[in-house]
Amino acid sequence: MTHEIKTKKALRELLGDPVHELVVVKTTPVITAPLRRYIERSPFVCLATYDIDGNCDLSPRGDPPGFVKILDEKTVFLPERPGNKRLDSAINIIQQPHLSLLFMIPGTLETVRVNGTGVMTTDPELLSLCAVNGKIPELGILITVGEALGHCSKALRRSKLWESDYASQDGVPSLTELMTGHLNLDTALIAELDEGIDNDVLTRMY
Repeated sequence: MTHEIKTKKALRELLGDPVHELVVVKTTPVITAPLRRYIERSPFVCLATYDIDGNCDLSPRGDPPGFVKILDEKTVFLPERPGNKRLDSAINIIQQPHLSLLFMIPGTLETVRVNGTGVMTTDPELLSLCAVNGKIPELGILITVGEALGHCSKALRRSKLWESDYASQDGVPSLTELMTGHLNLDTALIAELDEGIDNDVLTRMY
């Protein structure tokens, strides 16, 4: 590739150094009081993991605010809710523990990032903290914080994520279409999949 940037030196020569020293030192090895307030108000987080071969995975997680439990300034707990049982994130963490979290709050332009390591656990005391409608998760991720930081608003401003400009649903494919666009499924099987997806949302949220 003719125009590939291959080194950190070349990248810095192109884009320059950080705009201010605070951009570098804003990272903290613990969950500070402001970071705690943000995480406790967040109903949505993306979980990034990768396997032993370096293949990455990014998974959205959501629940009412406070669903990610801050146990202390170095430790947080993320419950695993019922899903499709591919278990990509869990398998990745078992193979190698490094992970990242990106927290978001609807209407808020800033985000919070947490990097660290995780272990999969069935600890009943931790799981009991995450009961919803009387249902306790079977599994969770106990995360040791390596670094945490607040992230600027530019991406959310550029995307107008919390505004209505790009909110049209016209032409957006269904989950069935997204899952099967590369498969040659007959009409009956597509209808069965549609019904199964709808039923899963109704019966397996928790």
